[in-house]
Amino acid sequence: MGQDKRFLCIGGQTLLERGLCAMCALFQRVCVVIAQDGLPPPAQVPVFRDVVPDCGSLGGLYTGLREASTPYVFIAACDMPFLNSKLVRYMNELKDEADIVVASWKNRIQPTHAFYSKRCAAIIENMIRTHEIKIQKVFQHPSLRVRFVMENEVSQIDPEGRSFININNPADLEAARLLHDDPTP
Repeated sequence: MGQDKRFLCIGGQTLLERGLCAMCALFQRVCVVIAQDGLPPPAQVPVFRDVVPDCGSLGGLYTGLREASTPYVFIAACDMPFLNSKLVRYMNELKDEADIVVASWKNRIQPTHAFYSKRCAAIIENMIRTHEIKIQKVFQHPSLRVRFVMENEVSQIDPEGRSFININNPADLEAARLLHDDPTP
């Protein structure tokens, strides 16, 4: 994007504000994990810098798991402007079945829209230590139970998969702005 995505606006709110509003409505404790310093978030939430720098989403997940006081964390990328609270609640109901509850949409795993148990922290730490930082590799670890929320389940709640829209370039941002103004569900 050429700029910090956290501060791009859709519907009069930054992407960070949109994500925080959605998360604070769902969870008692919310935190923000950042890779680099920047402006503080607008709400009173703890902000943690990646414990291990330059590890992408995996590093953010690892930091969140280390800082968590709960057995599970839900992570969402800040560039996902349309989190669906019903879908997150549905996934939350499934978390006791597995170490990871992750959605699949259009045959793609959505690792930055998932619940992870604290059991994942040691495995992720080892992945980082061995420089294997692709977050998708976590799902392949033989000691972790993974519950995939398949597209047919997701589509019952979020038929268009808006939860998984993310902003990677100016065209994505413009499309999301147009979608935000669209009154259809």
